Amino acid sequence: MADQLIRATAADGGIRAVGVITTRLAEEARKRHQLSYVATAALGRTLSAGLLLASNMKRPGSRVNIRINGNGPLGGILADAGLDGTVRGYVDNPQVELPPNARGKLDVGRAVGTEGFMYVVRDVGYGYPYSSTVELVSGEIGDDVAHYLVSSEQTPSALVLGVFVDATGVTAAGGLLIQVLPKAARDEALVETLETRVAALSGFTPLLQAGKTLPEIFQDLMGDMGLQILPEVQMVQFHCSCSPNRMLGALKMLGEVELQDMIEKDGGAEATCHFCNQVYRASVDELAQLIMDLQAEPQR
Repeated sequence: MADQLIRATAADGGIRAVGVITTRLAEEARKRHQLSYVATAALGRTLSAGLLLASNMKRPGSRVNIRINGNGPLGGILADAGLDGTVRGYVDNPQVELPPNARGKLDVGRAVGTEGFMYVVRDVGYGYPYSSTVELVSGEIGDDVAHYLVSSEQTPSALVLGVFVDATGVTAAGGLLIQVLPKAARDEALVETLETRVAALSGFTPLLQAGKTLPEIFQDLMGDMGLQILPEVQMVQFHCSCSPNRMLGALKMLGEVELQDMIEKDGGAEATCHFCNQVYRASVDELAQLIMDLQAEPQR
């Protein structure tokens, strides 16, 4: 099934739901960054969470940045997702591997760490971005993002994230976000029923592995609550905005002396994008052109 995102409402608009399948993009992230099993699960969950949070933004160009700094061996995790369905990200220590937890699952919580902070920056496309900081509650990503939604946005939310990875790579990944808005929160029976059904889920990836589609998952959870699935199916993908020209622009900021030193000592320059692990190389001629450009600029 293609990576995609769909939106739905229920209870006359009192419940907002978003589902996303990220299997292919999580696999691309795994390959690009040469991730271990547990690092694949941690970054894959964060990429899905970023897309789910960005999906509720309104203005074209809006993006959400999630940065997780826990006390676990993975170090920092960063995901950058846009309303346009693009996402990118990385892990500080991609090769870290841990034994399974007591349930036989990938121990994402211990890899990330239970102590630390999650930082969320929302760039709404104009003005200053909105930023929030919350403490980690489990390091499992889903619990932490749900905690952020309740703490910073005062929106009761259920978030289910999953990544299944084996020796062949990522075979299932994605997530589900359900938010109860004030107009539905007053119906205690409705909220309790929804909470019970979400809690009964065995996870998100088992549903995908069983052949369930996003509409079918929504139907099972909210089919008797006035479910309305919006017709637009949005494609999502791992995409980085880096480019050779951007790399050269960054090198130019180093100044003439540093660029000349690269020419004489290194015979060029090499830079790697943190987000996508793409390697860019600048030749001696390109560095020389940057120096000429700097010399031609008016002195300030």
